[in-house]
Amino acid sequence: MTKPTTVTNAVIECILSRSAAKYYDPDATLSDEQIRELVQIGTSAPTSFHLQNWRFIAVRSRAAKARLSPIAWNQPPITEAAVTFIVCGQLADSSVIPDRLAPLVEAGVMPEKMVPEWEIPARNLYMEFPQRQRDEAVRTGTFGAAAMIYAARSMGLGSTPMIGFDADAVHSTFGLAADEVPVLLLSVGVERSGNWAQKPRRPIFEVLDIV
Repeated sequence: MTKPTTVTNAVIECILSRSAAKYYDPDATLSDEQIRELVQIGTSAPTSFHLQNWRFIAVRSRAAKARLSPIAWNQPPITEAAVTFIVCGQLADSSVIPDRLAPLVEAGVMPEKMVPEWEIPARNLYMEFPQRQRDEAVRTGTFGAAAMIYAARSMGLGSTPMIGFDADAVHSTFGLAADEVPVLLLSVGVERSGNWAQKPRRPIFEVLDIV
């Protein structure tokens, strides 16, 4: 794979060296603070109209892993990694926008008169379109998970995103709300030997058109 011609910094190097982990040290753990830090970084990802329509369930205890594993195809990272996040996207709901934007107004970042200028187009975009609401939930969860993947790498941790699970069973077993979509599972932990380096990608000329 050809690296960018720009000077490679720590962030770029982190992205270029990341690979989905298969093998974890089952005895290694993550602290509450590490878990909170990963989620805080995840919630720095962009969301439409600043909806912040996501929630993260950190499956860390042995009992919780035992509940998740059979409804996620018994994939080894769920039991071996320190934690597996159930990344949930919430159906886009424009009615929450004033509350979501209130801290920006209070901090002087956004004038209060601009709030309707965000809420009204969001209402037009989503209110009568259930598929758009769900699409936004999936986008939001994916953005958040991606940020967590690279944050984990920067912390010296491995990660494994997974879509192999029974969504209905995850929804009921872990008490997701009616407006929540389990977008993906993300295992994070200390890697052990045997994991591959990043796999080669398709050449840029096959995937890029500059017009």
